[in-house]
Amino acid sequence: MMSDHCFTEILPSGADPARDWGRHAIELLLADARRSADTHMIKPVFKGLPGISIYFKDESTHPTGSLKHRLARSLFLYGICNGRIRPDTTLIEASSGSTAVSEAYFAHLLGMKFIAVMPRSTSHPKVAAIRQFGGECHFVDHAGEVYAVAEQLARETGGHYLDQFTNAERATDWRGNNNIAQSIFEQMQAEAEPVPDWVVMSAGTGGTSATIGRYIRYRNLDTRLCVVDVEGSAFYEAWRSGDASVTASGSRIEGIGRPRVEPSFIPGVIDHMIRVPDAASFAAARVLSERLFRRVGGSTGTNFYGVLAIAAQMQREGRTGALVTLICDSGERYAATCFNDDWLAQQKLDIAPWRARIEDFLDNGRSLTA
Repeated sequence: MMSDHCFTEILPSGADPARDWGRHAIELLLADARRSADTHMIKPVFKGLPGISIYFKDESTHPTGSLKHRLARSLFLYGICNGRIRPDTTLIEASSGSTAVSEAYFAHLLGMKFIAVMPRSTSHPKVAAIRQFGGECHFVDHAGEVYAVAEQLARETGGHYLDQFTNAERATDWRGNNNIAQSIFEQMQAEAEPVPDWVVMSAGTGGTSATIGRYIRYRNLDTRLCVVDVEGSAFYEAWRSGDASVTASGSRIEGIGRPRVEPSFIPGVIDHMIRVPDAASFAAARVLSERLFRRVGGSTGTNFYGVLAIAAQMQREGRTGALVTLICDSGERYAATCFNDDWLAQQKLDIAPWRARIEDFLDNGRSLTA
């Protein structure tokens, strides 16, 4: 017969400092979510597009200035709730900048050490923001090196590799919980067309497009998802061909496009993809910046051009409706690239023809294509 003494030996007793820390950390992260989850929805008027409403969900207003604020918070919650992040854990991430800025913010909030592995070409304002939050930057020469170096640093420090490219689609609660998709559709409820025809989103990890696409299907909505991709990215070709092993050279537009197909990219939830030339992305970013009276980044330019391509098709077919896309981050982070004529010239990018077409389309409804 088993004695009571055996049970007392296997039951834990007393306080668990790690669990207590985890509870406190989650409270801090959820408090941040309550303060910042519902970002603004902006609806500019373009006189050349009567009957077509375009909405921008402005993710640049998050405390760390980008869409990646949501992802970073989800990755921290995911790591803590899975027991992988403890109070003394060193946190490592592979990033082109914006995710690392947001993760550095949350690491600072929780009093934790954070190291970002990023390409040497990452914009200086992003590097400065990471360091301002107490994070460290470990640079590599090529974007494709970030994965292995981040894994190596995690092993060497005994830390946790947050791995946004793998965990983005699984760390986010795509059914709701005030994720970006739920926030978009709730904000659209009072609009003339509460169910938009399309949501347009560029892909970096693929996590945001996966969340939006899954939510649309879960809620049985008529909205379709278009993912816009950039030059030097593997996503478009993988979606078109069905081959997830394709690789590419890497993107010139920070934050979106990848040299490989990331695990968080879910082609099955995407209704359509458009490949946007880099010159068109930068031209669209500049045009939109002028019309919103503040700068937006190149990834937002990609989103905007994708929206305009769909609007042009709707116009040709005589259809009206609503389109939603995102302002991913502020263009102030890209003063040395997107808004620098010398840099564009060095990249052999002529944005003038694209800019003229975009402005003529917005003002007069003329063809977006040459």
